[in-house]
Amino acid sequence: MVSMDVEGNRTVVASHILSVVSTKVGDPADEEALRKDAEAIYELGFFSVSEVKSVPQSGGIKVTFVVQENPEVQELRFTGNTVYSQDQLRALCFTSPGSVFNRVFFRNDLQRIKEKYQKDGYVMMRVQDVQIQDGVVAVTILEPRLGEIIIQGNKKTKDYVIRRQLKLKQGDLFNATILRHSLNRIQGMGYFEDVNVGFEPSENPSVVNMVLTVEEGRTNKIGFSIGHGSQSGWSGGINYQDTNWQGLGTKFSVGFETGNREQYWASYEQPFMDQETYAWKVGAYKRKWEEQDEYEKGQWKFQYDQEKTGAYVGVGKKFKGNDQLSWYLTLDWHKVENTILSGDVTPQDLVELEDGTNFSVTGSLTRNTLDPYLSYPRGDVEILSVEQGIAALGGDWDYTKYWLEARYYTPLFGLMDFLEMDFGFTEDNPLLFAARVRAGSSSGTVPWAEMYTLGGADTLRGYDDDYYRGEEMLLGNFELRIPMEQNLSLVFFYDVGKAWKKSLGESFSFSDLQSDKGIGLRVKTPIGNLRVDFAQGDDENQTNFGFGEMF
Repeated sequence: MVSMDVEGNRTVVASHILSVVSTKVGDPADEEALRKDAEAIYELGFFSVSEVKSVPQSGGIKVTFVVQENPEVQELRFTGNTVYSQDQLRALCFTSPGSVFNRVFFRNDLQRIKEKYQKDGYVMMRVQDVQIQDGVVAVTILEPRLGEIIIQGNKKTKDYVIRRQLKLKQGDLFNATILRHSLNRIQGMGYFEDVNVGFEPSENPSVVNMVLTVEEGRTNKIGFSIGHGSQSGWSGGINYQDTNWQGLGTKFSVGFETGNREQYWASYEQPFMDQETYAWKVGAYKRKWEEQDEYEKGQWKFQYDQEKTGAYVGVGKKFKGNDQLSWYLTLDWHKVENTILSGDVTPQDLVELEDGTNFSVTGSLTRNTLDPYLSYPRGDVEILSVEQGIAALGGDWDYTKYWLEARYYTPLFGLMDFLEMDFGFTEDNPLLFAARVRAGSSSGTVPWAEMYTLGGADTLRGYDDDYYRGEEMLLGNFELRIPMEQNLSLVFFYDVGKAWKKSLGESFSFSDLQSDKGIGLRVKTPIGNLRVDFAQGDDENQTNFGFGEMF
């Protein structure tokens, strides 16, 4: 072979074309090798035709590769796309107006578009058609939507109780991420042993039907409890609870507990709320707390019994147009009787400990940015509450309490990657930082039983129950929650706070704040998440037991 050339190329330079040819000038002419060279030129993607012809010449043959270039792109046009705009899809493409259309480049362009859809959860998207005419590259995208949603396997639970947990509705674009989170939420209801999903084609290729299959478990149970505390002594009780009463998604609970903190209760509530559905609750209770210690400025002052009998009703809903905002209104009536057992009681204490009836209305406004479809909390919650005691409606006290609570949760994925240790970290069970801050104040005569209290398993874990009491309060709780395995977590925590009592001449001051620190264990059990905290306060150590996270 004495020479080699390219014919028919207008834009693509010959040197680029010949760079993929394995046969060189001076090599013997081999028809099979030249055919493969023509295929290699075609695979560059710029040409619709790639052929080879040989012409005898003095001293050998001349080889010419004859090509026909694809048209120059005039426009890249997408139809059927609703998730992303034309400009967003074009930005993913190497193919652009003014360039020669290249099949290989365009195949990669379509792959990048598909990967973007899949990354954002639209895994059923596909390219339905590609047409090239007069330089216009027209791409038809199919974004499947949900057709009929069939729920099966539920014998007790009503369909609507399940459907309202699904963020995907009929007619929505199918999104696997939203579906996965919805399934996690359905599983987290605690009603089902198993939740599975399948799909069926419909007559319309752009619509897919979904079949949700559930296997129901027991939602009613009888619980027995026994415990011991340094202040409360021995206690035990029995309770009956059904978290899916008659399949309506409502919660019914009744029970009693004996000991130094004797109590009886019955409640019925609908915890679910959205922009159309009201959450509500009703209940009654009686508590008799015996031999309770009262402290003043860090010193034991007296011991007393307290008996409280009451009832409540509440209702709430999310705001129209904003799923993160909700309100809740609670009316509470209770009668309080206090009995001094021993200690140093002042006339002021007797006034504050006066028996009476309290009627209050509490309104709360909540902003909740937590992702409801994740298996762990992520985001923040702010709750502004005002409680008004009303003597005119049968109560003995007029007062106003107002407090603000803020909670914040964030996964520490970066720290997880840095540690590179064999903990129980997973994407759905990450290392988590959690914080809660609560501040409260009041006006009017706040009765003894309604004052803010700090100390114990749910506030300052290094102090006795209700160690601090007053009309003003500040509390901060900070936790690092470390998964060790699927059902076991380790928690490091730090608590800080105090309550201030006006009758003692106290007022809010950062310099008065008290703190504790400690370590805790969280164990997932069939009856709930067991919580054990070992806390070190200023004077002594405390061990606290409970169920569920503190916040």
